[in-house]
Amino acid sequence: MLEDAPNAAAKGTQPAPPEGSADAAQPASIAKAAEALLPSLIIWPPSQRMREAVMRRIVQTVAAPSVLSRRYGTVPEPEAERAAAAVQAEAFAVASKSAAGASPAFVKEGIEVLQTLYSREVSCRLLELAKSRSAAAVAPTAEASTQEVEESSVTVSAARPSSKASFFALR
Repeated sequence: MLEDAPNAAAKGTQPAPPEGSADAAQPASIAKAAEALLPSLIIWPPSQRMREAVMRRIVQTVAAPSVLSRRYGTVPEPEAERAAAAVQAEAFAVASKSAAGASPAFVKEGIEVLQTLYSREVSCRLLELAKSRSAAAVAPTAEASTQEVEESSVTVSAARPSSKASFFALR
């Protein structure tokens, strides 16, 4: 054992302490000290910076050309920003409420809340936003086309007098 100590010193390492000695507890205390010095990794709740990044991405998705905007139409940027803030806040509230009982203290639990609750809520609400905008855009167009049809039928009927009107006009 004594022969190992000089070699260990030359290599820059220390020999392993014998089991059951006070030195065996030292690596555990070093690990705790290192853990205290390193920043902790907290997945849930997301930071304000992350929430703002989610809002920026929502705005990009609905205001700029994307798969979603090609299918349902684009949203003007000021309206997209307001909608993104609402979508993100609603999704955060739902996920926070659901996660409150679970208390995601560990990274794994935080990832589950982030993926299964928050991300899903953002996606669902984003799709609802796009669909509602599409339905709102289609409704005035449908109303306008219905109005045009009604106006054209009134114009046609005014241009063509009915048989009764012509009968009474002749007498």
